Amino acid sequence: MKGLQKTMETIKITFVKKEQVTRGAYVQVALVPKQKEIELVRLADGGRVLEVGVEKPETITRRALILLARKIVAAAKTHRANKLVLNFARFSFPVLTLAADDMAELLAMNFEMANFEYVKHKTPPSEGWNFVREIMITGAGADAQRGFLRGQIIGREVNACRALANAPAGVMTPRLLAAEAKKATRGTRAHVSVLGRKELERLKMGGVLGVSRGSAEEPQFIILEYKPTAHRDEKPIIFVGKGVTFDSGGINLKPSDGIYEMHMDMSGGAAVIHSVALAAKLGVKKNVIGLVPAVENMPSGSSYRPGDVLTSLSGRTIEVLNTDAEGRIILADAITYAKRYNPRAVVDVATLTGAAMAALGQRCSGLFANDKKFSDMICKVGEESGDYVWPLPLWDEYEEEIKGTFGDVANIGKTRYGGAITAAIFLHQFAKDLSCPWAHIDIAPRMTAVEGEHLAKGAAGAPVRLLIKLLEDGI
Repeated sequence: MKGLQKTMETIKITFVKKEQVTRGAYVQVALVPKQKEIELVRLADGGRVLEVGVEKPETITRRALILLARKIVAAAKTHRANKLVLNFARFSFPVLTLAADDMAELLAMNFEMANFEYVKHKTPPSEGWNFVREIMITGAGADAQRGFLRGQIIGREVNACRALANAPAGVMTPRLLAAEAKKATRGTRAHVSVLGRKELERLKMGGVLGVSRGSAEEPQFIILEYKPTAHRDEKPIIFVGKGVTFDSGGINLKPSDGIYEMHMDMSGGAAVIHSVALAAKLGVKKNVIGLVPAVENMPSGSSYRPGDVLTSLSGRTIEVLNTDAEGRIILADAITYAKRYNPRAVVDVATLTGAAMAALGQRCSGLFANDKKFSDMICKVGEESGDYVWPLPLWDEYEEEIKGTFGDVANIGKTRYGGAITAAIFLHQFAKDLSCPWAHIDIAPRMTAVEGEHLAKGAAGAPVRLLIKLLEDGI
């Protein structure tokens, strides 16, 4: 299978003086204080101007800037304007105090994200795909130029995560996911190793092995390690990502309207793979480990069943009440495995519960953490990165909800209420063995883009931007 990143269109950004722009070849982007949304104006001299309405420039916040950047590219695609010219000096707003490099990074990152569309399995139209191919920037100093280039690197890695998550389950099995992890880190200082069924059996990783039993596809435990030479002895930050390459629900089969898009149940794993790859590409001076338990959850004669009791890597037993609550089972083994690295912090990310979507909608991910300062830090970098999160309770009282009858813990709560919380509480039973801050981010609400985000349908790429910013500015 060819590398997914080769199928993506990226924007060529160049920096020029205003007088170097050829008017007929490029569409000028103009931010206008009008209530109209978008208008393409053709000038008498042959030039074209894409007027993007900004209703109240004095109220542009960081959040609004992210959407504005995407709207520019989305509007250009609508009008088939594939070459743009943009005056960076015009991106100055009264209430938004950003350094030039930060402003440029945010713009470039979101230009790339808005330009992405997953077309790998489509026949190209006769006129070609409708992407923005080039943006000329005028009025950008050295700091801004560096910010643009850095923003592109981040945006492209987010898009690589989206491409990986969008890949159909038939071409993205656990083994192929492991192969993509190796491709994503090729040419960097990151190293990828993979544990197969035999290694998992020797480790007694009963959660991963149990969930994978119903599939003909062998489970994989993907380990990504990035250790800059000067920092090899420092405690690592560990990211854990759920890698269920297809979730049928198992014996507790999902209904037909709930099974579509379940090839994206490995979005957490995709995010971890590309966050570690991005850390290596940016040269982040932190030790980073990525752990991705990868399985298919399928119904068959060999599937694990409701009522089964699985022995996890930690030695705790898990009473299976519902085979469609499989993600937390494989994450439990991965969190326990993280302990051997004596980590500085552990963050797991997973499309874990529909209950998180019921609680929060689709605009932010749910956050659970065992340390208030760590939780506040993640909220802060989430706001700055654009991968928004919102904290939910992780109180001891909820432990009563997941006490097992025939095992130590049950994999679902006793009632249908608070499912995102009981899932997090389940994971917390295993995270308690860690001697460091731990956080769980339920990205089910952000698995796919929603109306108004100016992003293509499909995977949203959360929370790659948050994780890289957490590495650089947080932990």
